[in-house]
Amino acid sequence: MKTSQLKNVGLTALTASVLAASTGVLAQAEQVIEVSLPLGPESQQGIGVLKFGEELERLSDGRLTIDPQYDNALGAEREVIEGMGFGIIDAGITSTGPMGGFVDQFMLFDLPYIFDDHDHAYAFLDSEHGEELARLAEEEMNVKFLAWMENGFRHNTNSVRALEHPDDLEGINHRTQESRVQVDTWEALGANATPMAWTEVYTALQQGVMDSQENPLATIYDVNFYEVQDYLNMTQHVYSPAPLMMSLDLFNSFSEEDQAIIMEAAEIALSVQREASQELEQRYLKELEELGMTVTHPDLDPFREAVRPVIDEWKPTVGEDLVDAAINFEY
Repeated sequence: MKTSQLKNVGLTALTASVLAASTGVLAQAEQVIEVSLPLGPESQQGIGVLKFGEELERLSDGRLTIDPQYDNALGAEREVIEGMGFGIIDAGITSTGPMGGFVDQFMLFDLPYIFDDHDHAYAFLDSEHGEELARLAEEEMNVKFLAWMENGFRHNTNSVRALEHPDDLEGINHRTQESRVQVDTWEALGANATPMAWTEVYTALQQGVMDSQENPLATIYDVNFYEVQDYLNMTQHVYSPAPLMMSLDLFNSFSEEDQAIIMEAAEIALSVQREASQELEQRYLKELEELGMTVTHPDLDPFREAVRPVIDEWKPTVGEDLVDAAINFEY
């Protein structure tokens, strides 16, 4: 073979090699991120996650997209958190309920009547205290907090009676999240408290195994609790964040440029999600009443007084400085 032909063969092989390598880089740069959600696409969680995905795709010119997995398709909240920590689940939005089992400080969000309103909660979470909690999650749970989204304030529903006073909870079998603080709270209020995984709650209420549960209004509506619960009591006893998180291993695998894109997309989605959460709360309060639930607005002072010993008992575990900072946070 002539020298010129050898050169041409070499150049052709080199070109093919470069093209193959280039194609491989492009293929690796495109990534679909599975995101677990406990609720559906129209929920306050779904709105936030879908906005995150929309911004992620826009900012990355289509390289990064999400695949939402609704209604606990990837497992219950604790399983999802553990899955992200082990790197077998990409990302998810969950309540903070199970997180106290990993990091004591997260039990702050199980303590009753810590936050007065949304502005109070947002200001605290967006401060250095929220940053410190996120850092602890990285260290102890191997997850990256992308945004402090929310479930909202939690309210009681039950199938026994309207609540005007804590005494009205006497004898009621109440489901709590898998949290020791929540069990203590509802026992202090007079209920028989039992921790139960989220995926089992509707059936337990339907079958009468449980009489009562508590959740934000949008969640109560989204999972059709009005079908198995007669009374909606606006107890506003706990503010429940729903952080959007990612496996720390997965987050660290992205380039610095893509990490910045992920965080920017989450920040844009955060304000949209919080606003939607509050709007849904007002809408669903009206709709739940129209669907036949008896709505009660009890005086909250007796409830606050009844659970004060719970806050005192758990302060040393959660961190006295952290609890006091949350309660007294200026905003």
